[in-house]
Order: sequence, then C-alpha cells, then structure tokens
Amino acid sequence: MKAIQKILNESLQDIQPDRNYEKEIFEKLNHIIKKINQNQKGIKAVLGGSGAKGTWLKTFDADIFALFNYSRYKDKSGKISDILESVLKKKFGKVARIHGSRDYFQIKEEKFTFEIIPILKISKAEQAKNITDVSPLHSKWVMKHKKLVNEMKLTKQFCKANNVYGAESHIRGFSGYVCEILTAYYGSFLKLVKNASKWQDKVVIDAAKYYRGKDVFKIVNISKLLSPLIVIDPVQKDRNAAAALSAEKFEAFKKAAREFLKMPSKEFFEKKDLRAAFLELRSNSCKLIEVHAEPLEGKADVVGSKLMKIYEYFLQKLQNHEFKMIKSGWEWDKSKDAAFYFLLVKELLPENIEIEGPPAAIKHHAGHFKKIHKNTYIKNKKIYAAEKRKYVKPEELLKSLANDEFVKERSKSIKIINFA
Repeated sequence: MKAIQKILNESLQDIQPDRNYEKEIFEKLNHIIKKINQNQKGIKAVLGGSGAKGTWLKTFDADIFALFNYSRYKDKSGKISDILESVLKKKFGKVARIHGSRDYFQIKEEKFTFEIIPILKISKAEQAKNITDVSPLHSKWVMKHKKLVNEMKLTKQFCKANNVYGAESHIRGFSGYVCEILTAYYGSFLKLVKNASKWQDKVVIDAAKYYRGKDVFKIVNISKLLSPLIVIDPVQKDRNAAAALSAEKFEAFKKAAREFLKMPSKEFFEKKDLRAAFLELRSNSCKLIEVHAEPLEGKADVVGSKLMKIYEYFLQKLQNHEFKMIKSGWEWDKSKDAAFYFLLVKELLPENIEIEGPPAAIKHHAGHFKKIHKNTYIKNKKIYAAEKRKYVKPEELLKSLANDEFVKERSKSIKIINFA
C-alpha cells in the first residue's frame, strides 16, 4: 500500500500546473472577467470549468461563464449568444464565434485561448433551456468535495494517459465531470480503480442516491441508459452523465485499472507516444503506414468527428481490399494534424482476385455475371471470375482514397508516409 501511495503522490506532483503558468493564466482570466463585468447589467462573467472546481492539470484551458439573469433572459435563450457577441466585440474587438448547441466565443490573449460561454443563471437543473446552463451547478457539486480535488486530478490524468478521456463524439470516453463524480462516489482514485477492475456491464453510479432501493432501468428513459456505465448526474436525476461512453473506452479503462493494480507504476499517468509505440512494433514481417490529415476549421468536436470518419473509412477500405491489419489507431491533439497508423502484414497481395458468382445452373444470373466479367470459369458448380487486382500495396489504395470526395469534404489535405 505504501508503494502505491508513493506512486500516486509522485504522479500528483508531476501533473500539478507550474506556479508561473497558473499565475499567468489566472491574471489573464481575471482581466477578461473584470472587463466583461465593467458597466454591465444583467450579465455576470465568472470562472467556470476545471478552473472553478480546482481540478485542472498541468496545462489547462479555463472557461468563463457569462451568466445571464434568468428572469430577464429566460424567454430569450436563443438570443443570448448574439447579445454576448455584441458585448464582447465592443470590449475586445475581434472575437471568434464557435457553433454549438448554443454558440460560444473564443478570445486569444497571447499564448492563451479562453472560451466565453453564455449561460442562463439557474438555481436548479429543471430551469435549464440548454444543457450548458447546468454547467455551473456541476461546478458547485464538485466543490462540495474539495477534499478530493487531488484524487480527481489523478483520475483525470489516468484517463488521459490511457486514451479514454473526453466525451466528445470522436473520443466517446470519460468526461472530466464523470471522472469527478466517480472519484467522489468511491472516495479516492485508488478505491475507484479497485472497483472499476471488477465492473460488469451496466454498472449504475448514483452519487446523489436519487434511486436508492429502486431499479433505475424501470424509472429513467431507457434511451439514456444505453452506455455500459450509467452515471446519474447528481444535479440532474434524469440524465446519464456517461451517456457518451463507448464500450471500447469502458473496457479500456477497466483493463488499465486491472493492470495498474497488478503492477503499479507512474507510467499509468504518463501520456504514451502513440507514434513511437507503432514504430516499435515494426518488424521484417510487417509494415507501418502513417497518414496525416489536416483538419478543417470549426468546433473541435465537429472537426474531430470528421477526422474520425476518415480514419474509419480508410480502415474499412483496407480491410475490404483484403489487406491484413495487425493493429491500427489514430490521434489528434487539436493543435496539429490528425495522425492515422496502420500496421499491416508485409506481403504483396496476389495480382488477381477471385470473384464468386451465382450457381452455374442458374442460366439467367450466370449469363449476367459473364457480361460483367470477362475471364470466367466454373468451380464447385459455381461461376467465378478472375480479375486483375487494382491495388496490391496498401499505400496505393490510401493514395487513391485521399482523392475521394468523402475525404476531401472532411479534411484540408492528406499526406501518406510509408515506413518499409
């Protein structure tokens, strides 16, 4: 136990933000907040996100919530983004508007980018007109568990290091809020991973005990309970905070928890270099192809989903063309191009491909098949065709796919790197 605690203490020190960085970012934040609030009625800017909760890690982007007076703006929910944009432009000049369920804004201050999110100031979740309105209530709930802030940081970093962090549609992992709820529910990071290592499918976490002694599956809308882990939002009892979690990320988290308990190490809190990991897997019997996709402009979640679709498209096409995949993966850190990795068996496919047709006895279908294919023959009472394979090397296929309209609509450019 002492050895594990030592690892946790050292890992916590490694993920704490640099004092100078922290001081600089909060000075910028306070300046922006003060400027927004100056001579402003009906709107109050406050610190939000992990900055408000104290659960930020080594580097972080702090959010600013622009709280709109509820009684004054409750019937103008659809217009508060326009109102905030006007206020910000008057006070800061140029601001970037990002489209979302409710549009929000970005302001750049030297090396920092701050997001200003318009929110109706509510006292209970039922008043929300948009999902973002509930965010300050999440912060308040987390702040009730201040003693567990460092434990929450460990959970977040563990998820980040093991590639299961983020609820965005192109990740479908554990959100920061879910990490915080799980840590508070179990009482520490270590207790969380001990329990997670034994999780079965459809685990229900009800930190606020809304459904104590009741079957949540008979009460909550079943459409909200499709994820493998059900985390009842402690400030919104009809919401599953882990609804975005995929089975893949759920299993990956459980696997990482088991491995950590079996052989504790600081490495479980250190982000792995995916490219280096794939390069190490190369051998005489396999080849690695790395693809860089330049992202489009726009909201990170939308852009990320488009990049993920390109990756899935490439993967599917490689498999459809009978290239033998050993391992694949992709990453995107938002500041660079997305990188796709395909580790394949190093062998040229046969020049010809055999296409199976209908039974030879069915003359009508067999005749139609012969019209489409030139070199046909009978085998096992079926008609087959031998055709020249279009792609015998996977990189040739990928170069061709890079010019597909499907790919062009979802990225600015594609670059293929072939490691022999």
